[in-house]
Amino acid sequence: MKILLTNDDGIFAKGIYTMAKRLEKNHEIMIVAPDIERSGQSHSITFLNPLVIKEVKLDGLNAKSYSISGSPADCVRIGVQLFKKENIDLVISGINMGANTGTDILYSGTVSAAIEANLFGIPSVAVSAEWFDGKVNYDLAADYAVKLVEKIEKFSFKPMVLNLNTPFKLKEDLAEIKICKIGGPIYDFYSSHNNGNGEIIYKAIGREDTEKSIGTDRYYLHHGYPTLTPLKYDFTNFEAIKHLEDWLENSI
Repeated sequence: MKILLTNDDGIFAKGIYTMAKRLEKNHEIMIVAPDIERSGQSHSITFLNPLVIKEVKLDGLNAKSYSISGSPADCVRIGVQLFKKENIDLVISGINMGANTGTDILYSGTVSAAIEANLFGIPSVAVSAEWFDGKVNYDLAADYAVKLVEKIEKFSFKPMVLNLNTPFKLKEDLAEIKICKIGGPIYDFYSSHNNGNGEIIYKAIGREDTEKSIGTDRYYLHHGYPTLTPLKYDFTNFEAIKHLEDWLENSI
Protein backbone atom coordinates (compact mmCIF):
# COMPACT_ATOMS: atom_id res chain seq x y z
CA MET A 1 0.00 0.00 0.00
CA LYS A 2 0.92 3.65 -0.40
CA ILE A 3 0.80 5.19 3.05
CA LEU A 4 1.04 8.86 4.02
CA LEU A 5 2.55 9.14 7.50
CA THR A 6 2.17 12.20 9.71
CA ASN A 7 2.06 13.12 13.42
CA ASP A 8 1.89 16.05 15.84
CA ASP A 9 5.14 15.43 17.73
CA GLY A 10 7.27 16.66 14.85
CA ILE A 11 9.10 15.06 11.95
CA PHE A 12 12.12 14.11 14.06
CA ALA A 13 10.08 12.41 16.81
CA LYS A 14 10.89 8.84 17.76
CA GLY A 15 7.31 7.68 17.29
CA ILE A 16 6.98 8.55 13.61
CA TYR A 17 10.45 7.13 12.92
CA THR A 18 9.54 3.83 14.59
CA MET A 19 6.32 3.64 12.59
CA ALA A 20 8.01 4.45 9.29
CA LYS A 21 10.81 1.97 9.86
CA ARG A 22 8.34 -0.85 10.40
CA LEU A 23 5.96 0.08 7.59
CA GLU A 24 8.44 0.66 4.80
CA LYS A 25 9.47 -2.99 4.85
CA ASN A 26 6.29 -3.87 2.97
CA HIS A 27 4.76 -0.56 1.91
CA GLU A 28 5.57 2.65 0.08
CA ILE A 29 5.78 5.39 2.70
CA MET A 30 5.57 9.16 2.29
CA ILE A 31 6.18 11.34 5.36
CA VAL A 32 4.73 14.82 5.82
CA ALA A 33 4.97 16.06 9.40
CA PRO A 34 5.29 19.31 11.39
CA ASP A 35 8.73 20.89 11.59
CA ILE A 36 8.39 21.13 15.38
CA GLU A 37 6.09 19.63 17.98
CA ARG A 38 2.49 20.73 17.43
CA SER A 39 0.72 18.75 20.15
CA GLY A 40 -2.72 19.87 21.31
CA GLN A 41 -3.46 21.92 18.19
CA SER A 42 -6.58 19.92 17.46
CA HIS A 43 -7.93 20.55 13.95
CA SER A 44 -6.39 23.98 13.42
CA ILE A 45 -5.26 24.96 9.93
CA THR A 46 -2.99 27.71 8.63
CA PHE A 47 -4.45 30.18 6.15
CA LEU A 48 -3.31 33.68 7.17
CA ASN A 49 0.38 32.86 6.74
CA PRO A 50 2.16 30.86 4.03
CA LEU A 51 3.34 27.36 4.89
CA VAL A 52 7.04 26.57 4.57
CA ILE A 53 7.71 23.12 3.13
CA LYS A 54 11.16 21.57 3.31
CA GLU A 55 12.35 18.17 2.10
CA VAL A 56 14.39 16.46 4.80
CA LYS A 57 16.42 13.26 5.00
CA LEU A 58 15.68 10.96 7.90
CA ASP A 59 18.65 8.69 8.54
CA GLY A 60 17.90 5.03 7.99
CA LEU A 61 14.68 5.64 6.07
CA ASN A 62 14.07 5.50 2.33
CA ALA A 63 10.80 7.41 2.45
CA LYS A 64 10.46 10.84 0.89
CA SER A 65 10.03 13.16 3.85
CA TYR A 66 8.85 16.75 4.18
CA SER A 67 8.58 19.08 7.15
CA ILE A 68 5.73 21.61 7.28
CA SER A 69 5.60 24.84 9.28
CA GLY A 70 2.01 24.16 10.24
CA SER A 71 -0.43 21.94 12.08
CA PRO A 72 -0.99 18.18 11.66
CA ALA A 73 -4.13 18.91 9.62
CA ASP A 74 -2.01 21.17 7.39
CA CYS A 75 0.39 18.27 6.87
CA VAL A 76 -2.37 16.04 5.53
CA ARG A 77 -3.62 18.79 3.23
CA ILE A 78 -0.15 19.37 1.82
CA GLY A 79 0.54 15.64 1.67
CA VAL A 80 -2.58 15.08 -0.43
CA GLN A 81 -1.41 17.79 -2.82
CA LEU A 82 2.20 16.58 -2.96
CA PHE A 83 1.39 12.93 -3.57
CA LYS A 84 -2.14 13.29 -5.03
CA LYS A 85 -5.14 11.81 -3.27
CA GLU A 86 -5.55 8.93 -5.70
CA ASN A 87 -2.01 7.76 -4.89
CA ILE A 88 -2.66 7.45 -1.14
CA ASP A 89 -4.30 4.26 0.11
CA LEU A 90 -4.06 5.01 3.82
CA VAL A 91 -3.04 7.81 6.20
CA ILE A 92 -1.45 6.94 9.52
CA SER A 93 -0.97 9.59 12.19
CA GLY A 94 1.51 8.76 14.93
CA ILE A 95 2.92 7.10 16.85
CA ASN A 96 1.94 9.75 19.38
CA MET A 97 3.88 10.15 22.62
CA GLY A 98 1.01 9.55 25.03
CA ALA A 99 -2.47 8.09 24.73
CA ASN A 100 -5.35 9.83 22.98
CA THR A 101 -8.41 8.51 24.75
CA GLY A 102 -11.68 9.89 26.04
CA THR A 103 -12.45 13.50 25.20
CA ASP A 104 -8.72 14.19 24.75
CA ILE A 105 -9.33 13.30 21.10
CA LEU A 106 -10.96 16.72 20.73
CA TYR A 107 -7.62 18.42 21.41
CA SER A 108 -5.36 15.90 19.73
CA GLY A 109 -3.44 16.92 16.64
CA THR A 110 -2.75 13.24 16.04
CA VAL A 111 -6.44 12.34 15.83
CA SER A 112 -7.31 15.50 13.90
CA ALA A 113 -4.78 14.65 11.19
CA ALA A 114 -6.50 11.29 10.76
CA ILE A 115 -9.89 13.00 10.58
CA GLU A 116 -8.57 15.46 7.98
CA ALA A 117 -7.54 12.51 5.81
CA ASN A 118 -11.05 11.12 6.06
CA LEU A 119 -12.48 14.41 4.82
CA PHE A 120 -10.64 13.61 1.59
CA GLY A 121 -12.20 10.15 1.54
CA ILE A 122 -8.96 8.41 2.57
CA PRO A 123 -9.04 5.71 5.29
CA SER A 124 -6.96 6.69 8.30
CA VAL A 125 -5.59 5.41 11.59
CA ALA A 126 -4.43 7.50 14.56
CA VAL A 127 -1.86 5.59 16.62
CA SER A 128 -0.96 6.58 20.18
CA ALA A 129 1.15 4.92 22.87
CA GLU A 130 0.54 5.36 26.59
CA TRP A 131 2.99 7.54 28.52
CA PHE A 132 3.91 5.73 31.74
CA ASP A 133 6.42 6.94 34.33
CA GLY A 134 8.23 9.02 31.71
CA LYS A 135 8.45 6.20 29.17
CA VAL A 136 6.61 5.22 25.97
CA ASN A 137 6.56 1.77 24.37
CA TYR A 138 6.69 2.70 20.68
CA ASP A 139 7.61 -0.81 19.58
CA LEU A 140 4.44 -2.27 21.08
CA ALA A 141 2.34 0.40 19.38
CA ALA A 142 4.07 -0.34 16.07
CA ASP A 143 3.37 -4.07 16.47
CA TYR A 144 -0.36 -3.54 16.76
CA ALA A 145 -0.45 -0.82 14.11
CA VAL A 146 1.31 -3.06 11.57
CA LYS A 147 -1.13 -5.91 12.28
CA LEU A 148 -4.01 -3.50 11.75
CA VAL A 149 -2.53 -2.29 8.47
CA GLU A 150 -2.20 -5.91 7.31
CA LYS A 151 -5.91 -6.47 7.95
CA ILE A 152 -6.82 -3.23 6.19
CA GLU A 153 -4.78 -4.31 3.17
CA LYS A 154 -6.26 -7.81 3.11
CA PHE A 155 -9.92 -6.99 3.64
CA SER A 156 -12.07 -4.25 2.12
CA PHE A 157 -12.05 -1.24 4.39
CA LYS A 158 -14.63 1.51 4.18
CA PRO A 159 -13.01 4.94 4.56
CA MET A 160 -13.25 5.79 8.23
CA VAL A 161 -11.13 7.01 11.13
CA LEU A 162 -9.75 4.41 13.54
CA ASN A 163 -8.22 5.50 16.83
CA LEU A 164 -5.68 2.96 18.14
CA ASN A 165 -4.17 3.24 21.62
CA THR A 166 -1.68 0.84 23.19
CA PRO A 167 -0.67 0.49 26.85
CA PHE A 168 2.89 0.75 28.08
CA LYS A 169 2.69 -2.88 29.19
CA LEU A 170 0.19 -5.50 28.10
CA LYS A 171 -1.96 -7.27 30.67
CA GLU A 172 -1.03 -10.52 28.96
CA ASP A 173 1.03 -11.60 25.95
CA LEU A 174 -0.70 -10.90 22.63
CA ALA A 175 -3.59 -9.19 24.40
CA GLU A 176 -6.52 -8.74 22.02
CA ILE A 177 -7.54 -5.31 20.85
CA LYS A 178 -10.69 -4.09 22.56
CA ILE A 179 -13.14 -2.42 20.19
CA CYS A 180 -14.80 0.20 22.34
CA LYS A 181 -16.24 3.68 22.73
CA ILE A 182 -14.34 6.69 24.01
CA GLY A 183 -14.33 7.46 27.72
CA GLY A 184 -14.87 10.62 29.69
CA PRO A 185 -12.67 13.67 30.22
CA ILE A 186 -9.49 14.26 32.19
CA TYR A 187 -9.37 17.83 33.50
CA ASP A 188 -6.19 19.91 33.43
CA PHE A 189 -5.43 22.12 36.40
CA TYR A 190 -3.20 25.17 36.54
CA SER A 191 -0.92 27.10 38.84
CA SER A 192 -0.98 30.89 38.72
CA HIS A 193 1.30 33.75 39.70
CA ASN A 194 1.59 37.48 39.13
CA ASN A 195 4.62 38.33 37.00
CA GLY A 196 4.90 41.85 38.34
CA ASN A 197 3.82 43.48 35.06
CA GLY A 198 0.13 43.47 35.81
CA GLU A 199 -0.30 40.04 34.23
CA ILE A 200 -1.34 36.78 35.83
CA ILE A 201 0.38 33.72 34.42
CA TYR A 202 -1.46 30.40 34.34
CA LYS A 203 0.47 27.22 33.63
CA ALA A 204 -0.82 23.66 33.27
CA ILE A 205 0.86 21.57 35.96
CA GLY A 206 -1.13 18.35 36.07
CA ARG A 207 -4.32 16.47 35.33
CA GLU A 208 -7.27 15.53 37.47
CA ASP A 209 -8.53 12.11 36.43
CA THR A 210 -12.17 11.11 36.35
CA GLU A 211 -13.77 7.71 36.71
CA LYS A 212 -12.84 5.26 33.96
CA SER A 213 -16.20 3.86 32.90
CA ILE A 214 -16.32 0.14 32.09
CA GLY A 215 -16.25 -0.59 28.39
CA THR A 216 -14.43 2.58 27.34
CA ASP A 217 -10.99 3.13 25.84
CA ARG A 218 -9.71 4.67 29.06
CA TYR A 219 -10.90 1.68 31.07
CA TYR A 220 -9.33 -0.98 28.85
CA LEU A 221 -6.07 0.91 28.37
CA HIS A 222 -5.76 1.28 32.15
CA HIS A 223 -6.15 -2.50 32.44
CA GLY A 224 -3.43 -3.26 29.90
CA TYR A 225 -5.36 -3.75 26.66
CA PRO A 226 -4.91 -2.04 23.29
CA THR A 227 -8.05 -0.19 22.23
CA LEU A 228 -9.57 0.63 18.86
CA THR A 229 -12.39 3.12 18.38
CA PRO A 230 -14.07 4.11 15.11
CA LEU A 231 -14.59 7.87 15.09
CA LYS A 232 -16.91 10.18 13.18
CA TYR A 233 -16.79 13.94 12.83
CA ASP A 234 -20.48 14.83 12.42
CA PHE A 235 -21.25 16.89 15.53
CA THR A 236 -24.96 17.24 14.68
CA ASN A 237 -27.19 16.49 17.66
CA PHE A 238 -29.78 14.54 15.68
CA GLU A 239 -31.93 13.84 18.75
CA ALA A 240 -32.38 17.57 19.32
CA ILE A 241 -33.41 18.54 15.76
CA LYS A 242 -37.14 17.77 16.16
CA HIS A 243 -37.21 19.26 19.66
CA LEU A 244 -35.59 22.45 18.36
CA GLU A 245 -38.02 22.68 15.43
CA ASP A 246 -40.99 22.33 17.79
CA TRP A 247 -39.50 24.85 20.21
CA LEU A 248 -38.97 27.47 17.50
CA GLU A 249 -42.43 26.89 16.04
CA ASN A 250 -44.18 27.23 19.40
CA SER A 251 -42.16 30.20 20.55
CA ILE A 252 -43.08 32.44 17.60
